[in-house]
Amino acid sequence: MTGRGIVEIPSLPAGAPPELHRLPPPSLIERAFRSTGVRFGVIYAALFGLSAVALAAFLWWSTAGLLERQTDTAIDVDAQGLSERYTEGGVPALVETIKQRVDGNVDDDAIYLLVDPAFRIIAGNLDGWPERLAIDVEATEIRISRGGVASLAMVHRYDLADGFHLVVGRDVEAKAQLRRMLADAMVWAAGIALALGSVGAWAVRGLFRATIADVAATATAIGAGDLTRRVRVSGQGDEFDMLAETINDMLERMTRLMDGVRQVSNAIAHDLRTPITRARARLEDAATHAASTDELRAAVDRAIVDLDGIVAIFQALLRIAEIEAGSRRAAFAAFDMTPVLRDLVDMYEAVAEDNGQALEADIPDTLPMFGDRDMVQQAVANLLDNALKFTPAGQSITLAASRTGAGAWIAVADRGPGIPLADRERAPERFFRGEQARNTPGSGLGLALVQAVAHLHGGNLVLSDNNPGLRAELQLQAIE
Repeated sequence: MTGRGIVEIPSLPAGAPPELHRLPPPSLIERAFRSTGVRFGVIYAALFGLSAVALAAFLWWSTAGLLERQTDTAIDVDAQGLSERYTEGGVPALVETIKQRVDGNVDDDAIYLLVDPAFRIIAGNLDGWPERLAIDVEATEIRISRGGVASLAMVHRYDLADGFHLVVGRDVEAKAQLRRMLADAMVWAAGIALALGSVGAWAVRGLFRATIADVAATATAIGAGDLTRRVRVSGQGDEFDMLAETINDMLERMTRLMDGVRQVSNAIAHDLRTPITRARARLEDAATHAASTDELRAAVDRAIVDLDGIVAIFQALLRIAEIEAGSRRAAFAAFDMTPVLRDLVDMYEAVAEDNGQALEADIPDTLPMFGDRDMVQQAVANLLDNALKFTPAGQSITLAASRTGAGAWIAVADRGPGIPLADRERAPERFFRGEQARNTPGSGLGLALVQAVAHLHGGNLVLSDNNPGLRAELQLQAIE
């Protein structure tokens, strides 16, 4: 049963071959219009065609239309003068005026005809009353006969008192020929515009396809593992170049991230192999040679310490990843950094005294900040840990902070061996350890976490020479 306006579509029988369930293949036109390049080309051709039509219409209006309007105005002015003469002197004055105007018409394009109520000619230069004007009150362009010669004229009919009729017009045969020439020129121009539009559409399609093909080829190469491929930049500074530069910047970042992942993976495999191997060897040695429960427990405790170090490394990596992902921004709030720094000074001052070092502080009375208080505190603590680790006894460590116009900075300066200039750029990388740090405890993640915190707060970590020692400056921009 079907309702009004609803057509039932019979369902396919069960077990019908799969070919019956497939949609018919798209036609050639449908396949063509699925191409973005074809659509852009068609749009270009359409806009080009509309522009050509608009230009042709304007040229027609400003030439042929202008001539027609000028002719119509001349007829109206001429008829107004004849009407005034008829009002002043009647038919005789009108006849005399028509004769004068016919004789004085140098261009021989003026048309006049005065007839009586029976349409008999009284004055004028027409062979007879035009047939169409016998019915129409007013007409524009009609065929006329003047001196036995047929021509095209624009005329107006005026009905006078006592049944007299007046025709005033202008011969427009030459103007009609000009219009025909303009029309032919418009047709040729339309053909040329169509040809140029088609060529332009083809060129736009080719340019679009070439650009997209380069992007597609680059993406294909990247997907196949060639991370060195980049989108070609023409150097013209157009939108395609902007797109290519944006894509290339994205690919550069992807390459750096992939290199970072590779380096982290290699570093993890290298740095974790030693403690894991050491823990396994201790447990294996204890299982084989332990003579008492105490020896076995001691071996297990040492293995647990090694495994705790491994867990601490993974926790640091997860924390760095969490910071770099920006998920900690939800904890941003306004706070004063000065109490935080003073608490760190109180805590590390005792450690410095035990090591025979001195911790000096230059902290302002107030240092308003907007960010994650715990993250900034941990970053400064990491810098202080490094400074205490590498500063020899009898030397001092300085913690300084200040607010600038664009943000704030917190610096920790030590008197240790420092970091060579060649290694400073790589120092914040995960697991990077310079020659001076290879024999000291640590995992090489401290400065990586500090830099992640700096980036989270819109700043950076700057390492410089303290002559001697290292000056690590934590620059922060997220200030309320």
